[in-house]
Amino acid sequence: MSRQLPIADAQEVRRYARALVRRHPGQLALALGLHGLAAVAGLVAPRLLGNLVEGLSTGTTTRTVDEVAMAIAAFVVTQAVLTRFAAFCSARLGERVLAELREEFVDRILAIPLSTVERAGTGDLLTRTSRDVSALSHSVRFAVPEILIATLTAVFVVAAILLTSPLLALPCLVAVPMLWFGTRWYLRRAPAGYLRENAAYSDITDGISETVEGSRTTEALRLQDRRRVRTDSDIARSYAAEKYTLMLRTVWFPIVEVGYVVPVVATLLLGGWFYLEGWVTLGEVTAATLYVQALVDPIDRLLSWLDELQVGGASLARLLGVAGRPAPTPTPTQTPAGRGQRLVAEDVRYAYVEGREVLHGIDLTVEPGERLAMVGPSGAGKSTLGRLLAGIHAPTGGSVTVGGVPLASLPLDELRSHVALVTQEHHVFIGTVRDNLVMARPGATDEEVRSALAAVDALDWVTALPSDLDTVVGTGGHPVPPAQAQQLALARLVLADPHTLVLDEATSLIDPRAARHLERSLAAVLQGRTVIAIAHRLFSAHDADRVAVVEDGRITELGSHAELVAAGGSYAALWRSWHGEEGHSAQKRRQSPYSTVA
Repeated sequence: MSRQLPIADAQEVRRYARALVRRHPGQLALALGLHGLAAVAGLVAPRLLGNLVEGLSTGTTTRTVDEVAMAIAAFVVTQAVLTRFAAFCSARLGERVLAELREEFVDRILAIPLSTVERAGTGDLLTRTSRDVSALSHSVRFAVPEILIATLTAVFVVAAILLTSPLLALPCLVAVPMLWFGTRWYLRRAPAGYLRENAAYSDITDGISETVEGSRTTEALRLQDRRRVRTDSDIARSYAAEKYTLMLRTVWFPIVEVGYVVPVVATLLLGGWFYLEGWVTLGEVTAATLYVQALVDPIDRLLSWLDELQVGGASLARLLGVAGRPAPTPTPTQTPAGRGQRLVAEDVRYAYVEGREVLHGIDLTVEPGERLAMVGPSGAGKSTLGRLLAGIHAPTGGSVTVGGVPLASLPLDELRSHVALVTQEHHVFIGTVRDNLVMARPGATDEEVRSALAAVDALDWVTALPSDLDTVVGTGGHPVPPAQAQQLALARLVLADPHTLVLDEATSLIDPRAARHLERSLAAVLQGRTVIAIAHRLFSAHDADRVAVVEDGRITELGSHAELVAAGGSYAALWRSWHGEEGHSAQKRRQSPYSTVA
């Protein structure tokens, strides 16, 4: 199983909930005020009915009965109107709060370091963005308003009982121990139970997505049985987690249901005895019994939605914790001073799994404007080192700094203005061409966007699109071939304007003819920048200023191409082997624009 993303603690969840309440004091006060008035209107009818019963026992007139009936009807209608507007205000407030939660969640997702997502796996993040957001939406829309309404109504009903007769409020106390201890038992166990349930669901999503994405590998290596065992194990854990929360509900709900009936029965029995003793009137017993019966509904809604709130609270903890603890923002004196900054790795170590290092004490200094190629056998750690130099991963030992400031301490937007990683992977986001580009620099003008497209030789085909920069691309939009998608990614780099680029075979998966065109685009992006090229093909290392040979997680050789060939070490052996195999075709490839800058 992958290591899941962090989860916010209960204190952080409560602090965030209080902050949300403080953002909308006016709307919250209006909603609560309307619900309070509706509750008060609903309390008048039982009192009037009690007075009517008392009047009938002592003698009254038909006119009085008609007046009481009309008054009861008027208050029922008033309660309905107030409830309607109160529900509308609550729904509008809930939707606004939900919109803010979603926007902040997106911000948190975008702030997650890529290395954190890779360690956690996509399943956990997908579950939080789908299942947890859906559960929280339901809680914000329904559970929170219903709990507030039920609490307010219950307070007013209890007050009405006390005003009718404090003595008749005593039977209600019979159910308090039962409801209190039962609910306390449940609340001690439910949050952890729902967190385990959501985590187990994340494991299922992660396992299934891995199986689907790696289906060809699974089939080729005949790993179907192993993947099936993984899925069955994940489902078993999810079943056990859901069974536990179901057990909590099956214990708690019957206790609550009994707690509803006991006060009504106790009020009737004790109220009859109090009446026979002359301590209360028949009208007071009638009104108190109706009030106790009316108290069942808000208490039932309160406790029922309290269970839903546990689900929402667990989801909120997972959403708040999705970004973990943000890295400390450097002070202004720590901020690198723009372009021309030296990139330095000192005693860098890295382990994907604790205790199993893949990089061992690497020291490397890349000067401003230098072109450095990293070569070595497959699995030597070249790509891992490149990701550390680009700030994708933070080293588990040592440091990587730009201008003397650790990359790991820089905010993401500032980090990308210094160092960027370019790979063969590319993505076209749903939106317009302009949207796909200005995400690198939100304030970019159309003129700057067109200049960036022109720099990578993409302006002509973008201008030919149906709506130019306003053409919708991405899933369901205008199709963008892989080569053009890579050009959009390169244009984003031009707008971001980092002074250092780490290249990990940026064109290796593109069709050869398209790759040559992209290499010309890439050459425009690399012009005047510091370039670290992870060279899986040696021709791209030939014209670099220096070549670093990475073997078994260490830099074993460092120097120019000529120096390393003359030294007769590992690089010279690799070069002779490759040169002998490639012959004249290698000489031709060395003339590509990509090789001249890499």
